[in-house]
Amino acid sequence: MTSTLDPLLEATRLLAAAWGDVESGSGLSREQLVAVNDAIGAARRCLDGAHAEVAAGIAHESRRELGPESLAKQRGYRSAAQLIATTTGISTGDAARLVKVGEATAPRSNLIGEQLPAKFPAIRDALGAGRIGAAAAGLLVSFLDRMIVKVGRGRVAEAESLLVGMAPGLSLDEVRRMITRMEAHLDPDGVAPREDELRARASLSMFERDGMLHLNAVLDPERAAAVKTAIEGYVSAQFAARRARDDRNPELAGEDRRTVGQIQADALVHFAEHALTCPKNKTLNGATVIVRVDATDLANSTGYGLIDGLAQPVSIGTIRRMGAGGVVQDWLCGRNGEILHWGREKRLFTEAQKFALRERDGGCAFCGLPPAMTKAHHIAWWARDRGTTDLNNGILLCETCHHLIHDNGWTIRIDGAGLHAKVWFLPPPGTGDPPRLGGRARTEFVA
Repeated sequence: MTSTLDPLLEATRLLAAAWGDVESGSGLSREQLVAVNDAIGAARRCLDGAHAEVAAGIAHESRRELGPESLAKQRGYRSAAQLIATTTGISTGDAARLVKVGEATAPRSNLIGEQLPAKFPAIRDALGAGRIGAAAAGLLVSFLDRMIVKVGRGRVAEAESLLVGMAPGLSLDEVRRMITRMEAHLDPDGVAPREDELRARASLSMFERDGMLHLNAVLDPERAAAVKTAIEGYVSAQFAARRARDDRNPELAGEDRRTVGQIQADALVHFAEHALTCPKNKTLNGATVIVRVDATDLANSTGYGLIDGLAQPVSIGTIRRMGAGGVVQDWLCGRNGEILHWGREKRLFTEAQKFALRERDGGCAFCGLPPAMTKAHHIAWWARDRGTTDLNNGILLCETCHHLIHDNGWTIRIDGAGLHAKVWFLPPPGTGDPPRLGGRARTEFVA
């Protein structure tokens, strides 16, 4: 019979094996650093699973109806969360979330004492096996709890299985993005009300302090699309100009030391000055707001749409308003990309092909940077490999990932064809790492 501690003990054993017999002060090799980091992650996730189970037990023994017999009160704490937070050094909020995860994944019993499975059994299995950590489990539990009332337990169980299958290997930000898209898929009718809520919360505050003007903006997706795309386009153009300047005058290389944050501030100033004085604006490096929506949904006013670079889905009404405002460029392509193959006739990817790659990859297919920060590259090189300028030989990559992949021996594989093909990144031989799914398919649910 397996114990709750078995996965943790095995993860600890693997951590010790990865660390090896390195003497104190001699340091770890690159391979050991990667292996130890992976082992620490696995051990931490397994520890989260054990801790969540214990937290649920502490909460049960500290329930309100026990009164002065409550475990937390007997120990001098107001609540189970305070007891856990104080004794483990985490925040009360994190402790409360740990209790919530533990309760949602613990076995239950009905009124007559019969044993029932956990509320979220797939999350329980993944947490116990160390495939996901408590933070990711907490996001999933909160989301699924919220959706039960809206779509019912049957669809929530299906969503739980899909989300738990995709969550391992994702960062917490990627899990949030995945949940956001899944919510729109489960409840498309809820996108518009959610937009109304976000629109009501939008604000921009300005105040002066220490000789500086401080800005704090909170924008809903519809208005954020133009602002985010324009600023990213300006930053991209500035980096391109910096590279060209350095190539022409190597002795001046490195003079422009502005950070991305500083360039973004310059962008805001530039746009304000442009609005006041300049009749034309050519500094956005071709950046365009791209809204993706199914043609049938657009015609029938159903479903929802997605804006490139933003996680929050938008309603059909928003898409129509954006189209009427002239900020969206219409583009239609066959599902199999049949009009997007040029073979060896053209070396550079066309604008239509770039839009198709944005649809498939969503930005940098490797790290997820927005489309404005990427370029279309040949997977099989044009000159060296006689590669073709076709959709299945193209990929969007930022400059950093482009060099990382080529310099470190990664290979790229495209499964399928057209806009729904999947991009896979294959690690260098000998690392033992599994292939890494890239593009939109990494974090987005595709029906």
